[in-house]
Amino acid sequence: MSRGLVVLVNPNKVHPPIAPYALDVLTTSLELAGFEVEVLDLTFHRDDWKSCLAEYFGHRSPMLVGVTIRNTDTVYAFEQRPFVGEHKEIITEIMRLTDAPIIGGGIGFSTMPFALIDYFGIDFGVKGPGEQILCDLADALATGRDPATVSGLIRNTPGGITRVPPPVLTTSRERTVTLPFTGHNEDRVWQVDRAGTYVRRSGAPYKVDNLEYYQRGGLAGILTKNGCTYRCAHCVEPDAKGTVFGRRDVSAVVDEMESLAGHGILDQHTTDSEFNLSIAHAKNLLREIIRRKHADAANPLNELRLWVYCQPSPFDEEFAELLAAAGCRGVNVGSDHVRADMLQNWKVTAKGTTYYTFADTEKLVRLCHEHGMMTMVEALLGMPGETHETMLECVDAFMGLDATVTGFSLGLRLFPYTPMGISMAEQCDGVRTLPGLQSNTAVAPIVLKPLAKCSGPVEYERQFMFDEHGDFRLVCYFSPDLVEAPGTVTDPAGRWSRSVEVLWDHIDPGEYYRVMLPTLSGSSEHDNNYADNPFLTSLSGLGYTGAFWAHWRDREVILRRARDAGMIGSVDA
Repeated sequence: MSRGLVVLVNPNKVHPPIAPYALDVLTTSLELAGFEVEVLDLTFHRDDWKSCLAEYFGHRSPMLVGVTIRNTDTVYAFEQRPFVGEHKEIITEIMRLTDAPIIGGGIGFSTMPFALIDYFGIDFGVKGPGEQILCDLADALATGRDPATVSGLIRNTPGGITRVPPPVLTTSRERTVTLPFTGHNEDRVWQVDRAGTYVRRSGAPYKVDNLEYYQRGGLAGILTKNGCTYRCAHCVEPDAKGTVFGRRDVSAVVDEMESLAGHGILDQHTTDSEFNLSIAHAKNLLREIIRRKHADAANPLNELRLWVYCQPSPFDEEFAELLAAAGCRGVNVGSDHVRADMLQNWKVTAKGTTYYTFADTEKLVRLCHEHGMMTMVEALLGMPGETHETMLECVDAFMGLDATVTGFSLGLRLFPYTPMGISMAEQCDGVRTLPGLQSNTAVAPIVLKPLAKCSGPVEYERQFMFDEHGDFRLVCYFSPDLVEAPGTVTDPAGRWSRSVEVLWDHIDPGEYYRVMLPTLSGSSEHDNNYADNPFLTSLSGLGYTGAFWAHWRDREVILRRARDAGMIGSVDA
């Protein structure tokens, strides 16, 4: 007998659609705990979402509603398109239709949970993996237990938004616990179900339809571990997912992959922070895939097409061989830069030391190509210390790799609890701006305050998304040492357009077919932003599968086919 109905809502309306993997994870845990779970997915109801909500809640009385916030915005420094405004409209409508308490979660939500609970006006929130906390909250509501007993839960109370201390804080003798419990940069392994196999469904009513997402988006996600022990200056993952690797049971992960493949979902992409960090675990998982393939020629894993995120190191010959044997088609590597002085204090371990050189990237690309795997190498330009000369040095070195595709991003979206976000708030100290702080909607200099000078985490987190009037102002950073038009660096809404033009001019047009470059418009056939991108929607509409970058070299032909089919209109290059 069910202990009550929990409804999980996906408000993400961006296309190409990405399956809300977290809702499969949560559904699995809640069902094991005895609750009935239904997923209300609005991704395929972009135009009729209100009527979809009204019809659903007109016939349901849930005890709890969960809403996943995968991204707060595009995280694209030139477009700066927020999503949380749309999410608030949906949440407000849900609150009108049901009296059930609402809990927010998801990776985007976890970057600023206190501010988003306040902005949405919801009852609860989860920072990081949600399966343990959500099940405990559902149990509390079912039994009448006080939610204040739910470890790690963020609560919206009459006295303010507070967080129940989790076990990692309350049981540690080595850690001084201070209020408020903001929960940033914590060990979150206790929040993860590492032993079980997440149930992935297709075609079941009111569940995530993984096959439809695959047919309309070309990929399925697979998680082999949660969290990250590294401390890269710009990355939200250690804070949002946890500072310790929560490695999942190898057999459970491969069971899940086999299940997806059995549905005909053959292109699967790792959703780990980086697949090769904790490389022994990654190798064991690949060995299990290979073992099952060899043991049974009819196993659907024999048709698996695996796509992975990696860092340049560790990556050795054995790892490349295992990847290829497991069915890996492509490796996306975040090398970010070529210069050691740029990577220092930026791409670092928990001890603050760099963990790779450009030679590691060269080795990775060579090993992948030798074993028949494609590569995408990504650079992140415009970090602190970047100059015109260092930028072009990075471009030349990366283009010389001859990767399948090379991607260059310029500028960075700042978040509250990344090392870089914390540092810049401390440098501003609430009294000054910093050269390079920028927002497309800024109407005044951007002055950040450190957490210690804020009234609490709500005020601290809000300033990275909103200005003092409550209007959207997504805080980004571009190196002020790049060569820009006069006044750009001192204008808080300045656009680093000259640097974009330099990049396009520096690369031979004959090489454009294999490179992704930043664009000023945010919408062209060359644009490498994900949200509602015409090239990416063309891919899915024409039936292409796999990592989108694997088809980048053929984009002109693909876009022409899409235009001929009436799927998209003319797009300015």
